[in-house]
Amino acid sequence: MLTYNVRGENIEVTDAIRNYVEKRISKLNKFFEDSVEAIADVNLKVYPDKTAKVEVTIPLNYLTLRAEETSPDLYASIDLVTDKLERQVRKYKTKINRKSREKGFAPIDVAEPADDAAEEESDLAVVRTKRVSLKPMDAQEAILQMDMLGHNFFIFSDADTNGTSIVYKRRDGKYGLIETDE
Repeated sequence: MLTYNVRGENIEVTDAIRNYVEKRISKLNKFFEDSVEAIADVNLKVYPDKTAKVEVTIPLNYLTLRAEETSPDLYASIDLVTDKLERQVRKYKTKINRKSREKGFAPIDVAEPADDAAEEESDLAVVRTKRVSLKPMDAQEAILQMDMLGHNFFIFSDADTNGTSIVYKRRDGKYGLIETDE
């Protein structure tokens, strides 16, 4: 069951807006088991040019769903984000779960990242740290996770080699794989 954390930047989150967000995003509940507990972080922003941006992040045990959309209408942005999240879930369910069942893997768990901000004046200062638990998967599953998160790379434990690997998006739009010697 999803719970909601709805925040607004340059906009007051009224009951009508909150109810609309909850109604639209609750459509995703049909894709999850009843035992799934997650918090949907919804960030609503309105810019001076009257465009509205909606960002939604739903960290699950096995996947992080994230989508954002900008349009002239706040409610349209909410609809577009919900549609995008629904496509992500469908894509995940059809591809990953089928592969997991074929290979005999349990559902994939992705640890929630913990980030610590460090303020230093150096250009080489680490300003954010994330900790992740590497779960076994193949390169195609890692690429799907990377695309869903909107990142340019993804670190994972290769189920075939039992080593740590990295997939990344190349400038030509294709994907690369870095395998480590351990």
